Amino acid sequence: MAKATTKTKAKPSSAAESAAKAGGKKVRAKTVPPKPGRAKTAVAGTAVPRASSAKTPAKSAPPKFDGFPTDFLAFFRELARHNDREWFAANKARYLASVQQPTLAFIAAMDIPLGRVADCFVADSRPNGGSMFRIYRDTRFGHDKTPYKEHAACHFRHVAGKDAHAPGFYVHLDPKEIFFGGGIWRPPTPVLQQIREAIVADPDRWQDATRSASFRRRFGTVAGDSLKRPPKGFDPDHPLVEDLKRTSYFAVQKAEPPAIGTPRFVGEVARAFEAMAPFMEFLTDALSLPFHLDD
Repeated sequence: MAKATTKTKAKPSSAAESAAKAGGKKVRAKTVPPKPGRAKTAVAGTAVPRASSAKTPAKSAPPKFDGFPTDFLAFFRELARHNDREWFAANKARYLASVQQPTLAFIAAMDIPLGRVADCFVADSRPNGGSMFRIYRDTRFGHDKTPYKEHAACHFRHVAGKDAHAPGFYVHLDPKEIFFGGGIWRPPTPVLQQIREAIVADPDRWQDATRSASFRRRFGTVAGDSLKRPPKGFDPDHPLVEDLKRTSYFAVQKAEPPAIGTPRFVGEVARAFEAMAPFMEFLTDALSLPFHLDD
């Protein structure tokens, strides 16, 4: 087995830490909702809900994704200078047209490419409760008390995840940086224990998934905050001790802002997700979750 480096990695930027916000519990969803645009296929041990006989109002589908408009990033540049409720109220229609609708169209366009990579992850283009993060900032606990986030983001969650704290793929869009990738962010201790035990149990697979030449070219290395000391119960001299010390596991690929202005951005993100599939599958296997619906 190739010996892993124990050199401490530099702490990633705060923006990069939002990539792959994750950390789900070791539970399977009792019911797997069918994904928009994909066939209803049951995960082993779960039941696919039957179609309701009751009629529901038709919802308009997001428009075709033709790239994010120029005003998408311009909106966030101006929001950074006027992050208050009065300015946002005056620009709400602009937000809906230039930010929300293009983001929902992007999410809808990602559904089939994402399904080819791993169909246990959901591209949900609903404006509320779907893959797009809300623009409204939760100011209850953070130091930043401005009411709005100055970026757009979407999280393609695992079907077993009930919120952002689950393994997932992630896309982050703001005027300063564009990046996309995936992983698991600050999971609870029992979930971290499962991942660490999986690394120890199969170190070759972990290194193949995270240290291949193709992975390094796209993503560099796996990132995430780390403990100062090895976690309790693990060998401090283990060759992968730096990985065992992590409290998050994620990787991202960066892109230049002009890349988002074309429909080809969907393919670029999909190729990155495909390249990190072995890493993501390692995480889901460690948590006893399926990576594909037929697993």
